[in-house]
Amino acid sequence: MFVKEVDCRGLACPLPVLETKKALEEIPTGKVVVTVDNPVARENITMLAANAGLPVQVEENEGNFIITITKEGDKGPEAAPQAQASAAAERPLTYFFTSNLFGQGAPELGMVLIKSLMTTLAAMNPPPDNLIFINSGVFLTCAGSPVLEPLQKMASSGTRILSCGTCLEYYKLIDKLQAGKISNMHEINAILSGPGKVVNIP
Repeated sequence: MFVKEVDCRGLACPLPVLETKKALEEIPTGKVVVTVDNPVARENITMLAANAGLPVQVEENEGNFIITITKEGDKGPEAAPQAQASAAAERPLTYFFTSNLFGQGAPELGMVLIKSLMTTLAAMNPPPDNLIFINSGVFLTCAGSPVLEPLQKMASSGTRILSCGTCLEYYKLIDKLQAGKISNMHEINAILSGPGKVVNIP
């Protein structure tokens, strides 16, 4: 049986899950053996396997977790027709950012979480239809943003990235926009009130 090894030690969430999912999608059958160095990554990867209906075993060795996932036939994270059909029915999918941080609390944690979310969104297939940024959220689309790479990746895949022009002007960021285009409240409201699903990121 083919065995594919993936070393995810030192990788921050959600990269271990994304790397594991990618490895599973690359093989028709066989085993994917993933090494991680923290309990959060271990739990996330075992949950990925369980959700895909794949047998999973976990061993601990010198502070690392060795996760073995067995894939047979058509089972795998890419073989979820019901979930894919549901996602397709909900499209267009829009993420609405009102801040450059994710959640309330420590700003440092909020920035870590927004990076994690953007990395996850960039790995979606298909990616979101729209990303809308207002208020301090527009800092994420401008020079110096820590998430420009995943934003530009989504833009190249067809995601429409819109930043509120009034907000850019207020923060003096008009000339620093690096991802997407300047928008206005009329266009933004048309998307938010139109068909599809809107996910608010406070």
